[in-house]
Amino acid sequence: MQVGFWNACEYNFFVTVMEEKEIITNEAPAMETPVETTTAPVEEKPVEKKPKAPKQKPVPAEDFDWSSSHKKFDSYSSDERMKLEEKYAGTMNQIADHEVIEGTVVSITDREVVVNIGFKSDGVIAATEFRTNPNLKVGDKVEVYVENQEGPNGQLVLSHKKALLLKSWDRVNAAHESGEIINGYIKSRTKGGLIVDVFGLEAFLPGSQIDVKPIRDYDVFVNSVMEFKVVKINQEFKNVVVSHKALIEDELEAQKAEIISKLEKGQVLEGVVKNITSYGVFIDLGGVDGLIHITDLSWGRISHPEEVVKLDEKIKVVILDFDDNKKRIALGLKQLSPHPWDALDADLKVGDTVKGKVVVIADYGAFVEIAPGVEGLIHVSEMSWSQHLRTAQDFLKVGDEVEAKVLTLDREERKMSLGIRQLMPDPWANITDRYPVGSKHTATVRNFTNFGIFVELEEGVDGLIHISDLSWSKKIKHPAEFTKVGETIEVVVLDVDQENRRLSLGHKQLEENPWDVFETVFTVGSMHQGTVISANDKGAVVSLPYGVEGFCPSRYMKKEDGSNLKVDDCLDFKVIEFNKESKKIILSLPKAVEEKEVKNAEDKAAEKAAKQTKRAVKQINDNIERSTLGDLEVLAGLKENLKKQEKAQAKEEAMAEEAPAAEEAPKAEEEPKAE
Repeated sequence: MQVGFWNACEYNFFVTVMEEKEIITNEAPAMETPVETTTAPVEEKPVEKKPKAPKQKPVPAEDFDWSSSHKKFDSYSSDERMKLEEKYAGTMNQIADHEVIEGTVVSITDREVVVNIGFKSDGVIAATEFRTNPNLKVGDKVEVYVENQEGPNGQLVLSHKKALLLKSWDRVNAAHESGEIINGYIKSRTKGGLIVDVFGLEAFLPGSQIDVKPIRDYDVFVNSVMEFKVVKINQEFKNVVVSHKALIEDELEAQKAEIISKLEKGQVLEGVVKNITSYGVFIDLGGVDGLIHITDLSWGRISHPEEVVKLDEKIKVVILDFDDNKKRIALGLKQLSPHPWDALDADLKVGDTVKGKVVVIADYGAFVEIAPGVEGLIHVSEMSWSQHLRTAQDFLKVGDEVEAKVLTLDREERKMSLGIRQLMPDPWANITDRYPVGSKHTATVRNFTNFGIFVELEEGVDGLIHISDLSWSKKIKHPAEFTKVGETIEVVVLDVDQENRRLSLGHKQLEENPWDVFETVFTVGSMHQGTVISANDKGAVVSLPYGVEGFCPSRYMKKEDGSNLKVDDCLDFKVIEFNKESKKIILSLPKAVEEKEVKNAEDKAAEKAAKQTKRAVKQINDNIERSTLGDLEVLAGLKENLKKQEKAQAKEEAMAEEAPAAEEAPKAEEEPKAE
């Protein structure tokens, strides 16, 4: 049925065409002429009716004899038939959705524009989409975008705006790939840059890409047309970034490459001061920039380039070095004048006195400029005769005018060392006259060590007080217990070593040695009241009268109640040992001494008896070996008698040792014993 339907359509089309060509003619059926009626009677004649042709039944398409119908049109040649088919095919265009094609404007109203693209129906586009083409008229060719061949209303849906966007996007991508220079209209300013209209698209121009120089006011570029280069495209978000700076840089790079190709080291050029920074000056050499480092501006020291050059000033420079790859050019200004060391006085020698200005201060010394570009170093050790560790800031500051003596001079290396202290008298030259042994002076405490105190008698003259020379009586563990840094102290000169610049000083020597007196006061066996100031496992330190200290060993620390000494206990102590040379006093509690003496006596007696018994037993054993069995009883009796004699002898010795203690007891106690 479907094939028959299209065959019938084809047949109808050919019939229509034949009618246009007047190939087929249909005879019109004979019309019956109406009979005019009059009021006069007319004689009626019988009318002969023609027989009607039999009504033909419609033939179904599948039963239609197409071969006989085509024979009816066989009068067309094949060329004519082909032309007719082409004409038929040309009446319909083959289009697809989302395609950009060209159409013709057929109608324009205030609100709509009708465009014919050769489809079964025309498309209607809003007039607002043609604002960029105010001179649009009927018959103009325009590009449109097919959104849908049949919209909700069954009408073709077109868009001129989308067609322009797609075309513009393609052009922007092509410009980005090829590096093409394009024109753009700057519409407005935004944060950080400008909005540019490129082919109907909005592109972003960052502020840093406007020019090679920093731009402060962006508004001056609004509503102007400039050349740009597409530098970045975001396909996902349809963002475009353009740059005008890239065009300038390309031009500058070309100029720079041409200029650098003609440069040579040592060449002298004229340039303009373009920019001044803290580290140097940028010079415009006519399309390419070079840098004069601050150290190459002047032979002398300067704190800032503005001291030598000014902005926009024309100066001559010499090319020191350049890099073809990085397009860097190092320039120099001071190299155009002779080096100051070459012009230095030839008569200047070591030992001469020079004057100069302090230009740089460091911890280790100061640099003094004695002529423009000629400097000498004064080391901190050459600023004073003092041996104390100091920095140059303690003596000098930048800008000071100083006078110094030349210590070393090397013209080849262009180095010079100076000294200030050499212009002052050496305090150690006549040290023995000013500080003889035994003389007393006032000194300032400078610092401490574990073994003593360093003091300063005057600038450049220091001395050492050994810790053992601080006090006669007090035991000092560290000098910080005795004095503080910065305080004054009285000293006595003990020894002078002029060659090594050393003074041995003492403080306790200001007074007589009290141990000569202590020897008569703290005799062995004497009793003195003391206060425990510290105690440990080895013993206790006891403060005695006259500011002297004694030591009580742990074995003599037990009190009458059986407890040991503790800090702040105030008791009577007995001197059991006195050493003047080592300044040592050994103390003990009285009861502890008595118990110790009795125990020592008993131990000695027992030890002596044990030795005698051992000798007797050995003698008996020797006799037994030489005797017979009959002498055993006699020997046993002899052995017993020896033991009794040893016990009696030991008892007598113990009583003899206790006799001196008994003499010290009062007579009241002796009389009862005598009774």
